[in-house]
Amino acid sequence: MPEPNPAKENIQAIASLDEAAVQRQSLADRVSSGISRFVGSLWFVALHVAWFAVWAVWNLGLVRSLKPFDPFPFGLLTMMVSLEGVLVSTFVLITQNWMSRQADRRAHLDLQVNILAEQEMTMVLRMLREIAAKLDARGESDDKVQQFVELDVHQLAGELDKTAPGDQGA
Repeated sequence: MPEPNPAKENIQAIASLDEAAVQRQSLADRVSSGISRFVGSLWFVALHVAWFAVWAVWNLGLVRSLKPFDPFPFGLLTMMVSLEGVLVSTFVLITQNWMSRQADRRAHLDLQVNILAEQEMTMVLRMLREIAAKLDARGESDDKVQQFVELDVHQLAGELDKTAPGDQGA
């Protein structure tokens, strides 16, 4: 039987969590993500370059058989591009909101794991101190160990809020 590979298992767990998040997306989120992916592609740029070129050639009267319908300065094209910009930016914002919710969820999960790891490490340090005391083994770092054993998450967050630059005016 092969030995378990924690790194591989963690990668699979994260991929599974990401896949589950994608499956939970609403229809609006899925549509917005698809549109955002397309808008962020070179195909989108190429399509627009071709569209603008055809529009300009047609409406500048460069092809005699095509009657211009939007003469220079292309007011109809300007309106369509403005409308497209509003819609595209809305779809991108919807996608960014979903991604932000996912990032917040991951950060919360990360915080929970870190707090659990800190609590477990605190327990290990206390046990190690007790073992050292029973063996009458005193090390140079006893004072440093004491600093980390008594970590308070609320106090740490308060200190971070005081010293970290951020939204103090908001």
